[in-house]
Amino acid sequence: MRITLVSRLDDAEALRYTASLARDLEGLGHDVTLEEGTAQHLGREGIPFEEIPGDLVVVVGGDGSVLLTVQRMRKQVPILGINWGEVGFLTDLEPGEAIDFFAGLDAFEVEQRMRVRLSAGGRVLGDALNEGLIVTDRPAKMLRFGVYVDGTLSERFRADGLLVSTPTGSTAYAMSAGGPIVDPQIEGILLVPLAPYMLSSRPHIISTRRRLEITLETDKPAHLVIDGQTTLELPKEATLTVKKSDQPALFVNTGKQFFEKVNRKLRNL
Repeated sequence: MRITLVSRLDDAEALRYTASLARDLEGLGHDVTLEEGTAQHLGREGIPFEEIPGDLVVVVGGDGSVLLTVQRMRKQVPILGINWGEVGFLTDLEPGEAIDFFAGLDAFEVEQRMRVRLSAGGRVLGDALNEGLIVTDRPAKMLRFGVYVDGTLSERFRADGLLVSTPTGSTAYAMSAGGPIVDPQIEGILLVPLAPYMLSSRPHIISTRRRLEITLETDKPAHLVIDGQTTLELPKEATLTVKKSDQPALFVNTGKQFFEKVNRKLRNL
């Protein structure tokens, strides 16, 4: 099996573990390559994210490392995360479990995770696995939003910002902002206002079959942050179109059930 390893780069122990894992996987007969940044830290040759080939990408890190990998891959390759972070909700294995999982591995099931595509003025701004965050770049200043569903105004409100989240992202920033935990098998788009001015402004879950548009009804400067990895300046009074991406993220199904992970990783912190 062709496997590419990606490690978080700010942790020497994670890098040493990745180097050891590479040797172990090669010993099991797998064809192992390293992502370029990981390879440089380990004194080896590697390949850039945009050219990752093969059957599987193994990420040693936390959720941020997984999100960065998904963002940077030109073509989505199945991902398996080994937790070297804090919560690690997108990482299914702990470091001590990895070799047992790979021993005798010749096939695996893949789970698709919906991403949302955000566009403005006909230009694609990016795809988000967790969320797109719309915020002002001026502290203590609020933005005014309009939410249109199938061309009809659904809500207009003022808030510090707005999270446009996937079900996968419902256990991330959206949950911290008061949003619900959503089964990732549901294809919906979660809107969570950040510190809204009116108590009536509540989170919404909107079907991907509907046409969803978000208007910035203010001339204050604003930014869009995609998965905490990419920041873009939004035009004043921009209209964002939000829809299901045609490129879902791909994750290896390790048999660990979603709600068991919710209980283990979130409720028992």
